[in-house]
Amino acid sequence: MKTTRTVQKILANYEGETPGVKANLARMLMNGKLGGTGKMIILPVDQGFEHGPARSFAPNAAGYDPHYHYQLAIDAGMNAYAAPLGMIEAGADTFAGQIPTILKANSANSLMSDTAGKNQAVTASVDDALRLGCSAIGFTIYPGSDMALDMFEEIVEMRKEAAAKGVATVIWSYPRGEAISKDGETAIDIAAYAAQIAALLGAHIIKIKLSTDHLELGEAKKVYEAQNIDIATQAARVRHCMESSFGGRRIVVFSGGAKKGTDSVYDDARAIRDGGGNGSIIGRNSFQRSREDALDMLGKLVDIYRGRA
Repeated sequence: MKTTRTVQKILANYEGETPGVKANLARMLMNGKLGGTGKMIILPVDQGFEHGPARSFAPNAAGYDPHYHYQLAIDAGMNAYAAPLGMIEAGADTFAGQIPTILKANSANSLMSDTAGKNQAVTASVDDALRLGCSAIGFTIYPGSDMALDMFEEIVEMRKEAAAKGVATVIWSYPRGEAISKDGETAIDIAAYAAQIAALLGAHIIKIKLSTDHLELGEAKKVYEAQNIDIATQAARVRHCMESSFGGRRIVVFSGGAKKGTDSVYDDARAIRDGGGNGSIIGRNSFQRSREDALDMLGKLVDIYRGRA
């Protein structure tokens, strides 16, 4: 596999990493219909753990089968497929080598009480990722949660082990918890802070949500206003999050969230592209549609990231 100059330039930003980690980043960056462009679309299917099977898969019952998601990611030309341990194991042999995989190594669920605190259980290991041929581990942190410090410490140790064994790390940095409001979860100052935290924890790929122009923190708001930081458009907010990810030296992909109309999905992708983001990690907006509709939508997203639409 020959890497493009664009990918080589991205890899050069990871100066402290082992050849194994860079090789796995290259595998993801060079795979699929966006291979070599520096842009990425990843299919994540961890929602069964997070939301339960019916909420996740009943809208398109084919999605109950883990093989469906592997095949969708392959046929749509995705850069990678991400899922928890059981789903990766359920297709790892059948689809070995056909698409880079990301093992989601921690998960939450909807059966916990509201008093339990915002946290996730570690549900897989780096050795599981190696055994299953995964290119990366994925790990969620909740900046703003009273449990955030524990989560930071968990991923630092797991990332250290993964890097030593040549496996890349993707951090889902999702602000939520006792320290921030519901609006604050997608506020631009919080989103940029979440991206910065993930970068500082050593993420090779950062996953965050698209943000609103809301400013949550009083002290931050003063700086945004004094420095006249542009947060007026979604593209501008994406650009600011990229700046917060080491000046764009880290790969950042933006989540698709709950299922919505295709026009909204396309508008989000254009904003990510125009703001200099690396791409989308889009689950429910893919697998909750019929296979035909999902392939059409994902194909259009590829065209958008290639500047054709």
